[in-house]
Amino acid sequence: MNLNNATIYTKEDIPQKAVILYFHGGGLIYGSREDLPDFHIETLTNAGFTIIAFDYPLAPESKIDIILSDVINSIENYISNSYIYNNLPYFLWGRSAGAYLCLLASSKKLSKAPNGILSYYGYGFLTRDWFEKPNSYYNTLPKVNESCLNICKDNIRTSGSLDSRYSIYVYARQTGNWKTLFYEGREKFFFLDYSLAVCEKLPCPVFFTHSINDNDVSYNEFKELSNKFKCTTYIVSEPMHDFDRNTDSNTTKILLKKTIEFLTINLK
Repeated sequence: MNLNNATIYTKEDIPQKAVILYFHGGGLIYGSREDLPDFHIETLTNAGFTIIAFDYPLAPESKIDIILSDVINSIENYISNSYIYNNLPYFLWGRSAGAYLCLLASSKKLSKAPNGILSYYGYGFLTRDWFEKPNSYYNTLPKVNESCLNICKDNIRTSGSLDSRYSIYVYARQTGNWKTLFYEGREKFFFLDYSLAVCEKLPCPVFFTHSINDNDVSYNEFKELSNKFKCTTYIVSEPMHDFDRNTDSNTTKILLKKTIEFLTINLK
């Protein structure tokens, strides 16, 4: 199995229950497979779960068709070689944009469905009030000029630091032009092919967590997602999008506890 674009976390002295395929966040524009907090890694690996964290091509150098294809290829590559892990059950896990990619990939009929999906503050572009207009939170930050796009080159990038790429995302959300950075095509085909709008059901249960005070992804988006699909939810009231980065918070500790409960229930 080619894992050049992956990092594996496991505890070899602990019997393994399942494998979690992880995809990072970053608005499809920045981020890295190594963004998982140590607390998450330790908690899940100590509970008997192997984590395989993947990178994927980033926008705007790559568009959503290339990004999604790469994510699906990573999942299928694991499925084809799952014997290496004794054919253990597998789950998909994404945070923010990574959750979107996991949900979208699972809607495309993978050769073997995951036992479940962990969606940490993910989205499916079901509601349009949050991503197609300037974001009020990002507009409280210093204004970012369009010249930030000058760092983007023609070559494919599979990781991008906050220092070098976050400004691109801020610019995109301040202007309401985010979608144009990762999708080129007719509007209706975006919602047909790259949203969950026409997906009637997902092939497995989903664990959704979201904050009612999320300043990035609308809480209404979460409500639409959780109402549409068979799921377990954990709703919090933290004043940030990726609230679990605060690993000292009791909210995060409960989140990881509920995550393990969901994984354990869906092992078979």
